[in-house]
Amino acid sequence: MLNRRALLAGSCAGLLATLGASRLAFAQAPGQGRLVFVFLRGGLDGLHALVPYADPALRGLRPDLIPEGRPDLDGYFGLHPSLAPLMALWRAGELVLIPASSTRYRERSHFEGQALLENGTASPNGARDGWLNRAILALNGGDARLGLSLGPSVPLILQGAAPVQSWSNEGLPDLDADFLTRLGIVYRADPAFDAAFRAAQGTPQPDRAMLEGVDDNFLMGAQVAGDLLSRDTGPRIAAFEMQGWDTHVNQSHRLNGLLARLAEGVLVLRRALGAAWGQSVVILASEFGRTAAQNGAGGTDHGTGGVLMLAGGALRGGRILGDWPGLTGSALFEGRDLLAVTAYEAVFKAILERHMGLSAALIEERVFPDSRLIRPLDGLP
Repeated sequence: MLNRRALLAGSCAGLLATLGASRLAFAQAPGQGRLVFVFLRGGLDGLHALVPYADPALRGLRPDLIPEGRPDLDGYFGLHPSLAPLMALWRAGELVLIPASSTRYRERSHFEGQALLENGTASPNGARDGWLNRAILALNGGDARLGLSLGPSVPLILQGAAPVQSWSNEGLPDLDADFLTRLGIVYRADPAFDAAFRAAQGTPQPDRAMLEGVDDNFLMGAQVAGDLLSRDTGPRIAAFEMQGWDTHVNQSHRLNGLLARLAEGVLVLRRALGAAWGQSVVILASEFGRTAAQNGAGGTDHGTGGVLMLAGGALRGGRILGDWPGLTGSALFEGRDLLAVTAYEAVFKAILERHMGLSAALIEERVFPDSRLIRPLDGLP
């Protein structure tokens, strides 16, 4: 049954797709790769999630914020104990961790940092559409089935000329079938509306039985994303988010629960994807990291360098990638933050090119403009 949310999303998407038709010459056929973007909004403290316990400066900077009982990864870094369930992925070569990483943004505003991460430019106001939408547009001209937004609204990263499907647990009531039939007849002479109407009717729906007993929207999003992306005729790219990462106060207690929920969501996604997990990459990213030193309220403040986490069967994982600048005073950015030495954009470019099959030239021109100095990171898919 088509609901109002699907119809409205399809109508807007169809119109935008018509307006963006001039870009279709750059289209490339999509493959079987799946890509899921999970936005950790609020600024995850990368030093808390991926602990550089062997760095001699760590204890002096945050004597009360070093998690105990952390699984060791390589003799230098340890994973937060609440992320211990992901050690199964680490041992299977399905988890990559990239410390000291961020976008090109170097200020500390949530709004600006999130906008830049989503629009894929060098400026918070550099584009009104999202880099993931531009990537979808490049895959077979933005085939309406390729993109999937999970949540009550489509995030900026998926907004743009490429039509995307949407699913939300906060759905609007179903529309009457007779009304839909009459609506289709009335507007079938309008190409833009007709295309959007048909796309909305084709919006996939998850198996409701699998959601029984699930009352957490983040875990539900992971389940639905995995279910729909696992289908041969389903979407290939999805985005959803998890909030609450702005930990100025009582950080240890808050992150214990948030990181446990995040780990559970990744494993839910893995189970739901099934065999398609082997063709999948999951990006877990936050707009920036936090201060190297703890504050007086048992938390940390807005910072710069953070951690980028990748999961999926398509990875060459079980590794920590990127350089580590250290935590000495002279190594810190502006004397207070972990220095970001690996650009998120380098990782995203590598995934789009080597996993999703986009050409390097198209990525440089359309998806991440003004980023030619940032080369794709080696060692990913």
